[in-house]
Amino acid sequence: MAHSRYHLISLGCSKNTVDSESMAALLNRDGYQPSSTAEGAQFLIVNTCGFIGPAKEESLAILRELAQTKRPDQLLIAAGCLTQRYGAEIARQVPGIDGMLGTRRWMDIVQVLERLRGGRRSEPLYHLPQVDTVGSDEQQVLRAAVQGSSAYLKIADGCRRPCAFCAIPLIKGTAVSRPLERLIEEARMLRERGIRELILIAQDSTDYGHDLGMKDGLASLLEQLVQAVPDIDWIRVLYAYPGYVTDRLIEVMATHAQILPYLDIPLQHAHPAALKRMRRPANIDWVLSTLEKMRAAMPGLALRTTFIVGYPGETEQEFEALLDFVQDIRFDRVGAFTFSFEPGTESEALGDPIPTEVKQQRLEQLMLLQQDISLEINQGYIGHELAILVEGHDGGISLGRSYRDAPEIDGLVLVEGEVPAGEIVTARITGAMHYDLSGTVG
Repeated sequence: MAHSRYHLISLGCSKNTVDSESMAALLNRDGYQPSSTAEGAQFLIVNTCGFIGPAKEESLAILRELAQTKRPDQLLIAAGCLTQRYGAEIARQVPGIDGMLGTRRWMDIVQVLERLRGGRRSEPLYHLPQVDTVGSDEQQVLRAAVQGSSAYLKIADGCRRPCAFCAIPLIKGTAVSRPLERLIEEARMLRERGIRELILIAQDSTDYGHDLGMKDGLASLLEQLVQAVPDIDWIRVLYAYPGYVTDRLIEVMATHAQILPYLDIPLQHAHPAALKRMRRPANIDWVLSTLEKMRAAMPGLALRTTFIVGYPGETEQEFEALLDFVQDIRFDRVGAFTFSFEPGTESEALGDPIPTEVKQQRLEQLMLLQQDISLEINQGYIGHELAILVEGHDGGISLGRSYRDAPEIDGLVLVEGEVPAGEIVTARITGAMHYDLSGTVG
């Protein structure tokens, strides 16, 4: 029956995907059934993204399309980050929304649907209570998103960093770490499901445990995970914050083969003046010495970072410093974005003075430089062997990822033959492209 079916669309990052999976689990537990199509459901739920301009536009476009095409018996719920931040403004921009649920109270999804079932309403149901942080009353639902043989496990929510360009603290509130015992329990549950790669995610994974009074909380969590789930093959850490990659964290990562020598550490820029305007750690010497320490402790370390180009006040000299830095450090992976003006953030006062075409030109210049670096690094793997986690196969070619590749954001290793998904096999690398590798198995 369509009246108890829901269709859930999840937008944005892996952290949002976890929230979507958790909402779905609560709905399923209460007797609702998922529908793969909007047509087959009474409840249409969009877990929106509100991080930067393009993501907001995508969320609004999908909400508008559903609002315009839904039947009279269907109800549209806007959930997530965009709703949390803009509330009634979203309902004004998208006539036809029936209910709104903020990201801080994702765990109230069943109550929102039950209230909407009560009958027609003259205006949307707003479930946006004034709470300081993301709720921790998770109702024992698994806070993970499983994708094939990999799983994203959310270790914390919210953020207490003061970055001037970022709306996340406005959306989610300050950092709230999840209890260590619960994370261990969930890792064991994921192992029982046959997960081979556990990916730890948070807005800032290196801040894990600070609010629980833990020192070096991420290092402690990793040590406990290694003991608790020794048979999960890979443990990967995403989203480290500059200045908080401690010597103990480096030591724990280097000591345990299960923890991949991979770190995603979004630096955002490389010129101290630009970093100060961003309200980011501006000590480039720290970055250089820490990366050196990590590479010494973990030969073959794969480093990913993210940069913003066209931040207000970015001079040609500052941009050149960023290019020089990328040339010197030689990151394995780089993500880059043009500055997105976000009202309500600290950077609002700076405006958005750099022309769009200049931003775009800088973005292209940075990514072309990184493309060459990435190709050179990849070519260095030709003739070597890499363990790859196979995700699927098509037309006689299997697609997998090595330790250097986080799902969705990094490259692939393409190997000849059809290897079953979920297998970890050793591939001999025979070819290199800008982002991907190719090879043979056996």
